[in-house]
Amino acid sequence: MTSLLVLVALWLAIYVAGMFTPPLLDDVDTVHAEAAREMLLRHEWVTLYINGLRYLEKAPLMYWGVALSYKVFGISDWSTRLPLMLGVLATILATYALGRFAFGARGGFYSGVVLATSIGPYIFTRFMIPDVLVGLWLTISYLFFLRSLEEDPPSRLTCWGFAVACALNVLTKGLIGLVFPIGTIGVYLLLTRNLQHLAKLRVVSSTLVFLALAAPWHILAAIRNPPQGQARGFLWFYFVNEHFRRFIGTREPPGYDTVPLLLFWAFLVLWLVPWAVFLPPAMKSVPWRHLALALSRVQRANLFFFLWPLVILLFFSFSTRQEYYTIPALPAVALLAGGWLARESSADAAEADQRAGCVSSLVLMIVGVIGAAVGLALFTMTRQPPAGADLAELLKKNPQDYDLSLGHVLDFTPQALGMFRGPLLGACLALLFGTVLNWWLRRKGKPAFGNVALSLMMVGLLTCVHISFARFSPILSSYDLAAAIEKVYRPGNLIVIDGEYHEASTLNFYLRTPVRVLHVPTGALWYGEKFPDAPHVFETQQSLAALWPGPARIFVWTDQDDPKELAGLPHFLLARSGGKSIFINGRLDE
Repeated sequence: MTSLLVLVALWLAIYVAGMFTPPLLDDVDTVHAEAAREMLLRHEWVTLYINGLRYLEKAPLMYWGVALSYKVFGISDWSTRLPLMLGVLATILATYALGRFAFGARGGFYSGVVLATSIGPYIFTRFMIPDVLVGLWLTISYLFFLRSLEEDPPSRLTCWGFAVACALNVLTKGLIGLVFPIGTIGVYLLLTRNLQHLAKLRVVSSTLVFLALAAPWHILAAIRNPPQGQARGFLWFYFVNEHFRRFIGTREPPGYDTVPLLLFWAFLVLWLVPWAVFLPPAMKSVPWRHLALALSRVQRANLFFFLWPLVILLFFSFSTRQEYYTIPALPAVALLAGGWLARESSADAAEADQRAGCVSSLVLMIVGVIGAAVGLALFTMTRQPPAGADLAELLKKNPQDYDLSLGHVLDFTPQALGMFRGPLLGACLALLFGTVLNWWLRRKGKPAFGNVALSLMMVGLLTCVHISFARFSPILSSYDLAAAIEKVYRPGNLIVIDGEYHEASTLNFYLRTPVRVLHVPTGALWYGEKFPDAPHVFETQQSLAALWPGPARIFVWTDQDDPKELAGLPHFLLARSGGKSIFINGRLDE
């Protein structure tokens, strides 16, 4: 019980504390939130809509959760984030349960601690993407599979539990919910020469359980979205375009950049900071030889936890990939690290494990001291900008990198860094004291206290990350501009995004009204616009010019100081924030 309370406390301190700020972001954050809002508004739980157009590229489970949260708690920033935060807690507890099964209570506890305090899961739950939930269902399905290896024959509960977890994964992010479990389990059984185990998994009844959960939504979506007009229907778009063609890089429309392969593999380790430093000694626990012999529970688990991320990395090595595609693999590496940390901190720990812990902690301390020194040097070199300074004017824009999730990090300049001096100093001190104290405690033979030091360090470090994220949010969100429009908006007014919809999707979500898009059909709205019943959304420069002198007030969002689309049209600045502006077609006093 104490272990569970500690894990929940870490979740509260790290995740729940940051659930209420900042406002939701443009792009996937409010695109996905708007899909959930329109689901509730339309009472339509099969076909997703955004800005009034069909949005058929995503599986529905995450949106069902957010729409249910809206129904119970109302529409707000924190109710948008609540289902994902509960998903994080469930993933931490599932990792604890799997670690406890494989390594005992201490191993489960440390596995949960590693996942709860690593940097990767935190970063990629700052906006609404389902990858942590994919990790949750994988963790649960693999717990059932490892249990099946010890049952002869495996029980219905075990086999059907595995099928349910796979079905929920398919409803979370499509066919990878089947590809990853089948691939990982298949490789494991091949290596251990145990393919006959498949016949014991009650394949027929388990398949029926899987289909009973996963099939209905797909069938209903296909029925309600058949080929019509220029649209080929749900089945082509969802399975062919969004699965197969996305995998081979020919998806329509293009718009997803891809991370270099070596960097993608490195991210798996980076997202486990600071615990990744203990992976080298942990990897020695993986049984590399004599796999066909009878393996102990611990050996089976370590082998399986090694194959789990390997299959995911290999899969995306032949596909387009983003930084966060490794997130579903993080419970596996957390389990590898957690199992080793439990062994190192046990009363009868081997001297080799104690030495390895000290060496790993020394490496971590050296990295921490260097990182803290660089951060402190930047702190002394920067100055707080004048009051009222706009962060956007201090950044160097690199729009060619914005298709990557963390592309805006490359915008920072020394001048912009001056607005983050407080969290920078806090992060440096946390990194310095945490890594040094961890090393000193391990040198004193107290690795458990060293783990406490690292956990507390990450609570402080991630708090500083959240503060920085909140300060940077005006660059990533158009919330301030939505608030400026809301003060003067009247029914019948038009809101036009000069660019792609996702660049200012915040306006659609916060103003609770459809927006027009001054752009050729592309992005999230591209396919929905092809259906005959699609509302008028896209404008051209000519159609905007025709609307401009009319009686309706028009608000134009743009990230250009002097947008060419408004050249020759009388326009007035309403608001500016985060490098973005709202122009209107008449003075407010007219």
